[in-house]
Amino acid sequence: MDPLITPEELDSHQGDVHLFDVRWALADPSSGRAAYEAGHIPGAVFVDLDADLAGPPGRQGRHPLPSATTWAATLGRLGVDPAGLVVVYDDSGGDVAARMWWMLRSVGHAAAQVLDGGYQAWVSDGRGVEAGAGGPPRPTVYPVPAGFAGVVTRDQLAGRSLLDVRAAARYRGDEEPVDPKAGHIPGAVNMPISESLDETGRFLDPDALRRRFADLPESPVVSCGSGVNACHTALAMILAGRPMPDVYIGSFSEWSRCDLPVVSGDSP
Repeated sequence: MDPLITPEELDSHQGDVHLFDVRWALADPSSGRAAYEAGHIPGAVFVDLDADLAGPPGRQGRHPLPSATTWAATLGRLGVDPAGLVVVYDDSGGDVAARMWWMLRSVGHAAAQVLDGGYQAWVSDGRGVEAGAGGPPRPTVYPVPAGFAGVVTRDQLAGRSLLDVRAAARYRGDEEPVDPKAGHIPGAVNMPISESLDETGRFLDPDALRRRFADLPESPVVSCGSGVNACHTALAMILAGRPMPDVYIGSFSEWSRCDLPVVSGDSP
């Protein structure tokens, strides 16, 4: 299944769709729910990155994965059935929505898509929205998966090619708004997620993405600040026709909390 769906395709979809609004902002994590209640795509259910798509933060990072049992319970509470189509969106180019897409794909739920261009694309096309808190979905029982596939831990990074997809200023260490150190993991190469998007916040076409990733080794590991934006690059690589890369979920938020060396500047 194509990892992206357009507003036109979503609007004309004839079958049942589990639609989720995953808006969130690093500077104000509560802003997503407020934005949802101010206006969202009709039928969408709000999903909170911190509460629904991550386990408790700590030394292992700001957004560690929940257990497989907890993730299955969350999907059941959200009304997702194993064969159901899930569509997720945000208002930031898919950089948060891709986390839920990746979590679904990682446990074998193939019917998952990100709305290309997100909420802005839906609104700019003149499609309707609704306000309010929304009603609760009808719960289901989602089977507990064996676990998340494609996950690399800190101890498994040695000898792997590591991509850091944070903004260049954070990679260089010019600024660090949330983590205890500034800079990047030694050896990591910077490939900001913004360079996978066009000026409207939609993904570049597959040919452009193939050119972007052409010089990468066959099996890189993708990292970011806390294992969220890394999933956006995983999606972009799928669009480029590459295999799903492994993801270092702990990312810099874990690395920087373990008193490990970091590097500043543009070089790996």
